[in-house]
Amino acid sequence: MSQRDALLKKLSVACFAAWELQIYLDTHPNDTRAQTRYNQYKATAKQLTEEYEDKYGPLTAGDSYGDSSWQWINSPWPWECGEVND
Repeated sequence: MSQRDALLKKLSVACFAAWELQIYLDTHPNDTRAQTRYNQYKATAKQLTEEYEDKYGPLTAGDSYGDSSWQWINSPWPWECGEVND
């Protein structure tokens, strides 16, 4: 597995865990342990997103940066595994 793929997998895990905890907290809003874990996964996902985008470019079109060009299409798409040499 390439470094890019490994980083994307870690990001997917953190996002999934945060999403599941968010759903859980909808029905258990007073669970402070779950709230703490949610905040941890959310922070991890943010950090991994920043790391990924610094190395490989934006993950979504909404994250494309720059006013003068549409940079979303300049890098391989996030799901195009194995097409970039790390």
